[in-house]
Amino acid sequence: MKTALRNVRVFDGRQLLSPGTVVLDGDRIGSDASGAKMVVDGAGAVLLPGLTDAHLHLDGRSALERLVRFGVTTALDMANAPPEFIDSMRGSRGLTDIRSAGTAALAPGSVHSHIPEIGERGLIRTAGEAERFVTERFAEGSNFLKILIDLPGPSPDRATVAALVTTAHRLGRLVVAHALSYEAAEVAQAAGVDALTHTPLDRPLDRTAADRMAAAGRFLIPTLVMMEALTAPSTSSEMLAEWAMPGATFDSARASVAAAYRAGVPVLAGTDTNTDAEAPGDFTFGDSLHHELELLVDAGLSTIDALRAATVLPAEHFGLTDRGIVAPGRRADLVLVDGDPLHDIRAVRSISRVWCGGIERTPARLAKQS
Repeated sequence: MKTALRNVRVFDGRQLLSPGTVVLDGDRIGSDASGAKMVVDGAGAVLLPGLTDAHLHLDGRSALERLVRFGVTTALDMANAPPEFIDSMRGSRGLTDIRSAGTAALAPGSVHSHIPEIGERGLIRTAGEAERFVTERFAEGSNFLKILIDLPGPSPDRATVAALVTTAHRLGRLVVAHALSYEAAEVAQAAGVDALTHTPLDRPLDRTAADRMAAAGRFLIPTLVMMEALTAPSTSSEMLAEWAMPGATFDSARASVAAAYRAGVPVLAGTDTNTDAEAPGDFTFGDSLHHELELLVDAGLSTIDALRAATVLPAEHFGLTDRGIVAPGRRADLVLVDGDPLHDIRAVRSISRVWCGGIERTPARLAKQS
């Protein structure tokens, strides 16, 4: 069915356009409103591309159902197993679309090696195992490769990280590295990864590290929501010792984002939302992304770049050429919000309507955070 959304101000990735009409034609954005069976008056509300959470860990179909209600129409799952579980969530009409790293590469004895399913499948001991590991991951359906660099602590050595990156790049695939410390970020950069996820908690990225990221065309998924939870006063010393390191502070994470942003590094919005019983914080699928946008602005991003961090930039950097902007031929993933998110990023919380693949879903209403 063709639907015409009239009198909506489209965010085009750079600015809000004057009120106009956007056409939903099946699961795509169309260009001709004639013959529309339904007409929606947007009353000057802002129309955004569907949002992307660029780092989370799905726990099943219920997560997709919740995500879409909060306007998150694309989810980048940053490690999950087995492949059959990931496949069971793919392709559901009207639900959040997913891409997944599948099983991440990790070292024996690391904190992640104790996670059921992922830990056993993801073990890699030497650089000589990289070819097998990488080809197996992509053969079983992984969309990109993730490497868990858990320094300080057990982690794949530099030669192994480099071999993993080289193999994935030879196959034309993207590589994302988990890095919670400055040393881990340095190892990841030396190996030539495409992206860092999380931010150093022991000390901020300095200008040299940030400039190196920018020069190499790398991007950052800081997951400030998780960094905030990890370093909160309520987080136990045992949990902090397990997942981060002594002396970890949120100020380091925030300063790392500011440094990267000033250097011109693309910053993507991701949350690390998961339902692990031992995970810190009580953030949940969907609403956590809205808090992430607010934290990114607090760290120095403009509201425009915060919106880009959850729309056009994930699409560009993960090769999702069918989404991320509102244009004819793109997926009909759309979020209609009240207020002006370029004036106040919290306006993105005021969701009035959501479409995912052209199917309208009942939105959640989020209270603005003071």
